[in-house]
Amino acid sequence: MDSATHQADVVIIGAGLAGLVTALELLERGRHVILVDRGRDDQIGGLARWSFGGVFVVGSPQQRRSGIRDSVELALSDWLAYGEIGAGEIWPRRWAEAYVTRSRDDVWGWLHRLGIRFIPVVHWVERGLFVPGNSVPRFHIIWGTGERLIRVLREAIERHPQRRRLKLLLHSRVTELMTTGGRIDGCSGFDEDSGAAFEARAGAVVIAAGGIAGDIERARRHWYPSWGEPPATLLNGSHPLADGALLDIVEHHGGRVTHLERSWHYAAGVHHWRPQHPEHGLSLVPPKSALWVGYDGRRLGPPPLVTGYDTRYLVETICRQPKKYSWQIMNWKIATRELAISGAEFNPAIRDRRWLDFLKTVLFGSPELVREMISACQDVVTGESVAELVEKMNELAGSDDIDPVRLREQIDRYDQNVARGPRYQNDDQLRRISHARQYRGDRVRTCKQARIDDEKGRPLIAIRELIVTRKSLGGIQTDLDARVLDRAGEPIAGLYAVGEAAGFGGGGMHGLRALEGTFLGGCILTGQVAARAIANAG
Repeated sequence: MDSATHQADVVIIGAGLAGLVTALELLERGRHVILVDRGRDDQIGGLARWSFGGVFVVGSPQQRRSGIRDSVELALSDWLAYGEIGAGEIWPRRWAEAYVTRSRDDVWGWLHRLGIRFIPVVHWVERGLFVPGNSVPRFHIIWGTGERLIRVLREAIERHPQRRRLKLLLHSRVTELMTTGGRIDGCSGFDEDSGAAFEARAGAVVIAAGGIAGDIERARRHWYPSWGEPPATLLNGSHPLADGALLDIVEHHGGRVTHLERSWHYAAGVHHWRPQHPEHGLSLVPPKSALWVGYDGRRLGPPPLVTGYDTRYLVETICRQPKKYSWQIMNWKIATRELAISGAEFNPAIRDRRWLDFLKTVLFGSPELVREMISACQDVVTGESVAELVEKMNELAGSDDIDPVRLREQIDRYDQNVARGPRYQNDDQLRRISHARQYRGDRVRTCKQARIDDEKGRPLIAIRELIVTRKSLGGIQTDLDARVLDRAGEPIAGLYAVGEAAGFGGGGMHGLRALEGTFLGGCILTGQVAARAIANAG
């Protein structure tokens, strides 16, 4: 069978957020573009389409209206400290500086010009635990979630006056990069439906195919060494096509791939009850008022696990156990007020931009979501007493690891602290809850002085939480023009990388930890940078 040959100015491999941004920006500059992706049309947008839609911005109008005093200097200090980015990590540091400097105009401003709007209240996540995190709130939530972001971006591309200059090749797997005279000038592969081969030739090639978090076995191979062996069960919360294959191809052509062990996993994963791929996991937004215990029912810590401060600490603490999973113990009252699932699918009021329904969830919580989880999620059990709850927890785990007397004692100790009132409480979780409730973005979503075993709040609920993959913090090393660098630090002619494939810039601009909202923003900024550099290069 003869190969189909396509010709353009630029080939982009990957139609996720970073690839779409690159394509749109290249159309703005009058370039002919071939956009190649393995997925179906309804999979365009990749992981960003499923996301909650949080974007890290420094100095936004929302911050100013809320009286939040932020600055590039403060944000950069937070970023470098939280990521523990060393002085020798040149390109990650430069990309971090570029992002915090340009996030307001090139990310927030760019999205605003597309018609994207944000929820007025800026959220405060990753505040930091042992090292400084976000000193002020910076997490801007897109009104419409990541689903709207991708829809608006696709519409902008489809309506673009230069749309005829874009060719879209779907169901197409790239297996090789092509070179002429030492320059990358195309790619080759095959159509996954028909098996027909294709070639796409261009003056520049952009890798936008994501990271490795969608391949569970590869995530295991690149598990962070100090965490020991990976969990026996590891859920996939990434896009299943983010398998790292393109990173291998770039490495074969001399590109430098760094820091793949630095992945951004979440601690509170559960099995999706409507899975779209094997081991499909959902990432919960864990209730702050729940008691977080290990596989054996012992309270984890110290300090106790509380979401919103240091995601990496949560994962690391759980992975120090012989069995690397955990439980959160709560009641119906806590769950309906605080429990949420990250992403567009389980936040329909925000996704569909229904203000009235959104205000109802703010005021009254999400009882429908909790009912659905209790009835459909295999990782949730309920009981009218601690003894009944423990019996079901052990049955679900297939063990007798949890002692009902010990768990009863731990719940009683926590509840007694709650009952003493703020003046006499001596529990770090309660101190953190009080701290979080001082900010209005957390106050409306966090219970005030909630006991676990409360007769008025029953049934008791236990959620088995597994580690779930999400994003790669490492990737292909790039300079500030998004050019792929070789092992000697020199640009590889014709080759660029953007988004998660580039570790969101520089092969790992976040370091060990991410301040959240920098993933979507990193895709947007790197796509813009690559398009501008390619256009300027001729």
